[in-house]
Amino acid sequence: MVVYATADDYAAYTDKSAPAGIDAVLRRASERIDELLIGAVYSTDDNEMPTDPKEKDAITRATCAQAAWSLALGDPYGVASAFKDVQIGSVRLGGRNTEGGPPRHAPDAARILHVAGLLPGYAFDTTAW
Repeated sequence: MVVYATADDYAAYTDKSAPAGIDAVLRRASERIDELLIGAVYSTDDNEMPTDPKEKDAITRATCAQAAWSLALGDPYGVASAFKDVQIGSVRLGGRNTEGGPPRHAPDAARILHVAGLLPGYAFDTTAW
């Protein structure tokens, strides 16, 4: 699995020290970015990292935005949109949410990738806003 950002990348992006456990958050954020990049066309090296510096930078920043989003929501696993009530401490999920919820992907992450030309046909979900 490719992890597109490091703790140092996260700290530079957010202008804050990376929190404890950031490596795991960045791994999950990279998985969400992979979902957004399905169908995107860009060159990669043997480690599946983008070879174009601008595309690499965009994917790294998008990963950091996704990580910051999941930390801000308190939803590192991206499950909040599936439940009406979510509580992390002592876990409490609640019933199934049929009215929507926070998007699974950070709006900033999608916009970063879109501006970089990696999501040319992406439609932004603004219903949560």
